[in-house]
Amino acid sequence: MSLPHAILTALLEKPSSGLELTRRFDKSIGYFWSATHQQIYRELGRLEQAGHIRALPAPVPARGQKKEYEVLPAGRAELTDWVARSEDPKPLRSSLLLRMRAAAMVGAAGLRAELSRHLALHRAQLDEYLVIEARDFPPERRRAEADRLRHLVLRGGVELERFWVEWLTNALTELGAEE
Repeated sequence: MSLPHAILTALLEKPSSGLELTRRFDKSIGYFWSATHQQIYRELGRLEQAGHIRALPAPVPARGQKKEYEVLPAGRAELTDWVARSEDPKPLRSSLLLRMRAAAMVGAAGLRAELSRHLALHRAQLDEYLVIEARDFPPERRRAEADRLRHLVLRGGVELERFWVEWLTNALTELGAEE
């Protein structure tokens, strides 16, 4: 996955300024693809140069006015091609798992506290996802394909958080730690 494709997706959902994109990333796409404000602005410039997006004309020209961007046909075509491409899964990189491996060599001082901290963070994230699911995807509501796909993405996040909660709980039990 790449930032340009994340931005194209967000702009197809709703034309936005760089600041609005940053805020939206924090509330949705950022759960699984994060980017800083600077990265988003840099990528907006690249996408505009490539002819994938354009700044919408301002209703009243003003100095320092924020630009709002929309996706052009070339950007939609790029995103469509990207969605259809084959991509192998990326290997997991986890500093927590690496620290646990290192602890096997140098001792586990402080590791239990860090595992407990991670467990609390994953429980909080799981709770947040479940609140979003209850609010945005009630079971009684019929959904269009776009909503079903968004819900599947959220369910992926829910299941990943459940995995981490269970795994960390088991790790703490195995290490004889109390939660």
